[in-house]
Amino acid sequence: MEPRALLNRLRQGLPLSETDLRGFAQGLATGEVSDAQGAAFAMAVCRGGLSDAETAALTRAMRDSGEVLHWDLPGPVLDKHSTGGIGDAVSLVLAPVLAAMGCYVPMLSGRGLGHTGGTLDKLETFRGVRTEIDTPRLKRIIGRIGCAIVAASPGIAPADRKLYALRDHTSTVESRALIVASILSKKLAAGAEALILDVKGGSGAFMRSREEAEELARALVAVAQAAGCPTRAIITDMNQPVCPAVGNAVELAEVHRVLTDPKPEQRLCRMVLALAGELTALAGVHASPEEGGRAALDVLSSGRAADKFAHMVAELGGPIDVLDGAFGDYLPKAPVQRAVFADMPGNVTAIDGLALGELVVRLGGGRRHPGDAVDHSVGLSQVASIGERVDQGRPLAIVHAADNAGAAEAARVLRRAMSIGEEAILPPLIHGRIDA
Repeated sequence: MEPRALLNRLRQGLPLSETDLRGFAQGLATGEVSDAQGAAFAMAVCRGGLSDAETAALTRAMRDSGEVLHWDLPGPVLDKHSTGGIGDAVSLVLAPVLAAMGCYVPMLSGRGLGHTGGTLDKLETFRGVRTEIDTPRLKRIIGRIGCAIVAASPGIAPADRKLYALRDHTSTVESRALIVASILSKKLAAGAEALILDVKGGSGAFMRSREEAEELARALVAVAQAAGCPTRAIITDMNQPVCPAVGNAVELAEVHRVLTDPKPEQRLCRMVLALAGELTALAGVHASPEEGGRAALDVLSSGRAADKFAHMVAELGGPIDVLDGAFGDYLPKAPVQRAVFADMPGNVTAIDGLALGELVVRLGGGRRHPGDAVDHSVGLSQVASIGERVDQGRPLAIVHAADNAGAAEAARVLRRAMSIGEEAILPPLIHGRIDA
């Protein structure tokens, strides 16, 4: 179907066939569909939605718009995806943990989208790292190291590459149908044999409520399993950052802490252990999520996961000694670092995660327009968690900014974004699991 005819049907609320959507996806991949038409499609889907059948058809069409990878490895090929949040550095720890457990993890990841940080942007904080590699090199790294976190090559789901960029700049990121198709087209094209989905709900997520997160999780699991990939979704809390930092270099510092001194009670480490346990149990590597979680903690505590991380960074062009004592030397430092204190002492009762994410973008840690450079040094560190007491001895956070004006504005936003009171209800980290 000619793109304008498809858009006309979509505008009228008429059903779209798999053939219609397959042709539109191919047009996105080849350039036959213009940016204006792609943007109109994204807006129409965001406003009117797609049926479950149309969402599944769009996913398959975007998967098949390019290369689909096949693997022949002596262990399971596993993958993970997060629907996006703040302070979410889980993938950077989870991928090497799974590799150290004998699994293979070709993780096709993304850059910052909206107010959420991008795993690729974080990884490219290391000087020399290049995450845009071709398929033969990806296969070599996976064979040698067991894990690689990279951008989808131009040949993998090219329709999604086009639509992904348009979504970020047309305010259509939150569309459930487009989220499902975007996530799963890449994951299915990468050849995952089992998939864990970290579906977030809360103030820092695209899905603001638990109910919205569960609806998205069910849609993702249904489409992935229908495509033949065993999939499980975990509903997780995003009412505060996963780790006590938001930004590229500052989150990498937290990754370093987990890889070298894992503490299971801390949120980032707990998330990694939970997801590793669920995924390896789903894939049949371990008998239960609990057994898988214990094995994940073992590879962290032994240093085997850290070794995988260091070798992955080196294979992508970074320094081989990234986890040695001089780790901090490889992270850029913001010119201005300022502690921000609450106006009154008390306990943190709520955090506006969206405001924190947008603050880091304004500091330069994300993109407002396509092609914008990212300042990897800026962000927030030592972010107080819900339930934690803040006073003149404990700041709300440390602001890392390019200049004094940026730090002053960040301080104002930070005080508004973090509510202080006496009673705080601690949100659970994991709300539930969805298998079908």
